[in-house]
Amino acid sequence: MGFTVEDMLVSAKDKYRMQLIAGINGWANSISWLLMVEDTTITKNFKGKELVVTTGVGFDTTEKLLELVHILDQHHAAGLIVNVGPYIESVPEEVITAANACDLPIMTVPWDVLMSDMIKELTVRIFFQSSLDEQISLAFIRAIEHPQPEKDYRDELSSNFDVDGEFQVIAFTTGSLDAMDTRDRRQIGYRLQIYLENISHNAHFFYYNGCFLLVINGMDAEAREEVVQGFASRAKRRMPNETIYIGEGTAVKDISNLHLSYKRALFTVRFTMGRGEMLGKFDELGLNRLFYMVSDPLILTEMGDDVLRPLVEYDQKHDSELLQTLENYLKHNGSVSSVAEEMFIHKNTILYRMTKIRELLKADLDDGDERMFYYMAILIRRGQHILEDKKA
Repeated sequence: MGFTVEDMLVSAKDKYRMQLIAGINGWANSISWLLMVEDTTITKNFKGKELVVTTGVGFDTTEKLLELVHILDQHHAAGLIVNVGPYIESVPEEVITAANACDLPIMTVPWDVLMSDMIKELTVRIFFQSSLDEQISLAFIRAIEHPQPEKDYRDELSSNFDVDGEFQVIAFTTGSLDAMDTRDRRQIGYRLQIYLENISHNAHFFYYNGCFLLVINGMDAEAREEVVQGFASRAKRRMPNETIYIGEGTAVKDISNLHLSYKRALFTVRFTMGRGEMLGKFDELGLNRLFYMVSDPLILTEMGDDVLRPLVEYDQKHDSELLQTLENYLKHNGSVSSVAEEMFIHKNTILYRMTKIRELLKADLDDGDERMFYYMAILIRRGQHILEDKKA
């Protein structure tokens, strides 16, 4: 996940006497670059994940420092280092409270520390970690595209991950990432990565094949749930103009099976988009998981559209709801009263429709196997159309 605030604190705590005083929930924020800032002009060009260093010469009042914190939050910065001394003797409590509220890490460094040395060292660390991240991304992509032979990626990943352990891929997309230019896509990626709190060395985040991917290694189900739900909540709140879709693949054992989790995550995020939902989990898709397994699209047409075509054509010609009535009838296990209640229609109308449905389909809907056959046809038709709409 890049060179993080946590990494920086480990390396700078003793050498530069750096202390974290606010925004502890942002300790996993990765850092794209480090900049000295003494006024807010340069922040207008921030792309995300920048770490700001200030002596406070331009932020020598509580109000100015509060404004800086809010601007950094809006621009999805990684954090703020304050060189405490003559301009800012100590960070005010109001500023600490504001930083905690938006999970923006604030660190302090004493005035006698040579800032030029610190900035130079941290910049080099960021650069080398960025290069390593690129190598890791390419290794994961090889594991996805060509799982055999394993030697092409296994050894390269083993120094940073438990390659014999459990892996899970989570896919994120807005549905239009491929249409964006590289700069805009990178900016969204920076924002999304900032929202993934409490993840650092047991995960990797990168862009591939129309989605941002988070590969998680060795994280228990409860922790994964907390990360994903927290991310969804923050993304919805802080990116109201972007609709983010999330698809969770199945957790798999061993890096050689990563491609399976990826394929399931990609399928799930497409299916989730089609249903207009934000989050989907492959393991909770029920019978819809069958679509993932079907390599012959014609069989889906034969089992879905072809079976139900008499009802679809009748509905189109007469502006009726026979298909919806059948779905509700099957869902409620043949209870006319329940169907009537759900559709706000008199029971006699439902009885009439069911007679017409039996006639058009030539079906015995009192038979359990036949009811299951038609309910499967409805699920197949719905799922197939969802996936076809997303491809279009």
